[in-house]
Parts: sequence; C-alpha cells; structure tokens
Amino acid sequence: MREKKRYRHVCLGLFCVLAFAMSVLCGCQARGIEQASTGTDTQGLEKIVVGIDKFEPYSYLDINGNYTGVDIDLATLVFHELGYEPEFQIIPWKDKNALLADGTIDCIWSCYSMNGREDQYQWAGPYLYSRQVIAVRSDSDIQTFDDLAGKTVGVQITTRAAALFLHTMESPLPEVRQVNCFATTEDMFASIRKGYVDAISGHEALVNELIKNGEGTYRLLEESPHISKAGVAFEKGTHVELTQEINELIKKWSEDGTIGSIAASYGLDAEKVVVRGDTDEE
Repeated sequence: MREKKRYRHVCLGLFCVLAFAMSVLCGCQARGIEQASTGTDTQGLEKIVVGIDKFEPYSYLDINGNYTGVDIDLATLVFHELGYEPEFQIIPWKDKNALLADGTIDCIWSCYSMNGREDQYQWAGPYLYSRQVIAVRSDSDIQTFDDLAGKTVGVQITTRAAALFLHTMESPLPEVRQVNCFATTEDMFASIRKGYVDAISGHEALVNELIKNGEGTYRLLEESPHISKAGVAFEKGTHVELTQEINELIKKWSEDGTIGSIAASYGLDAEKVVVRGDTDEE
C-alpha cells in the first residue's frame, strides 16, 4: 500500500513539474509571438507617460480593461519605433495642462485638436483629421448644407456641433428652424429615430455609431461643417527633437497606408481622416 502511495506521489510530482515546464514554455512562446507581431522587444525601453481621455474609438478601455483605440495603437507603434514604452493614463481632462506642466504626463495623445491651440504646446502632427458630421434618414431630401435651412436639428449640448448650429463659432451652416440640444448622445439618437428632428450632428466617432447600428436607415452628408487637426501635445518648448521624429513617422505612415489601416480598423473613413502631405501644413 505504501509503495502504491509513493508511486502516486511520484507520478503527481512529475506531472506538476511537466505542467510547470509547459506553462513556462507556452508563456515564452506567447511573448515571442506578441513581440513578433509588434516587431519590437519592449524590454529596456524608456518609459513615456501618455495622458488620454476616454473617447471611443480613439482612446478607451475594452471589455477586458485593456487600453485600445486608434490613438493607442498608433502611439504604441510610434513610440516603440523611437525606443519608448508608452504608459497610458486616463486623466481628468480639465487638469491636462497642469499634469503636463508638472511632468505627471509627458504628452497628450487622445484626438486632441490643434485648432486654436497652435501656440500653446509643442506639437507633433497633425496625424488625423477630426470631423464634425451631419446625419439624416436615408430617405430624407436633405443632401447639402443649404437643404438644412428651415429644418430642425438635434445636437448634444456644449459640443462643437451645437456651437456650429447656434452660430456661436464660425460656421458654414444656414439658419435652421430649431436647434434641439440634448444632454446625452442616446437622447440625440432617439430624437432622429422618433422623427422629432430632421437631422443630428456631432463628432463622426459618435454619429458613426448611429449609422452602423441603423443598418441603412441613416446616412451622412458628404460635407463636414468643421474639420479639426488632431495632434500630439507636449509641454511648450520641450521634446523638440522627439516631435520632429514623430512627424517623420507620421508622414511615412500616412503615405504607406499604415495610419489609414489603423483608422479603418476602428470604423473611420481613412480617405477622409488621414492627413496627406506635409504634417506642418496650416
């Protein structure tokens, strides 16, 4: 009986050793596959802290709590190429300038508009265009901005779309009959689904959700009432050489389709959002 027990103990011990060895081997293989997929061994890279806002599909957390999005993928690719390991931090957006100034974060990379802020930061970019868009029902007779005259439009309160339709900022839009301002995106979507408004307007990342889930019920107007340039913001007067290196990669990857592929993988129209030509253009 004792010999049988010893035999079982020996077998169990050998099994545990074998299982541990296999787990180590699989872990090494998995890490090897991950490094091969990025083309970069991240060990020993200098850390760079990237401040982000939760803004799908640019920078957000997936269902497993992992950072993902257009900006996350592109920032990781850029910084690995330049010898850095990015550490992403979701920050209180109102505190972004203070966090940048005191060194808590090294840069802001989260679909951050350069427009009107050109002299406030040391910028890399632009790398993408960030567009405001207008959606209507597919059977609507609204085709152009002019067709919006006399119509009712839904927007989310305090957004750029609201400012454009209320004409509190420079706008190419006509005077509409009524601008309905909603507290949430869901309320704005419900307004067009129920026919309370003739059109809605907002950032393409949000409005594309309506288009996708509508399965042909809605469409976007070809024209965009406002286009911003998204860039990477560093503290003014710092990281001059690094921003130049980032710009070189942006130009290269814009031309070879790398940035377009990343944008398209998150549902953006690469032909309309990827910046072409010199990244320093005004």
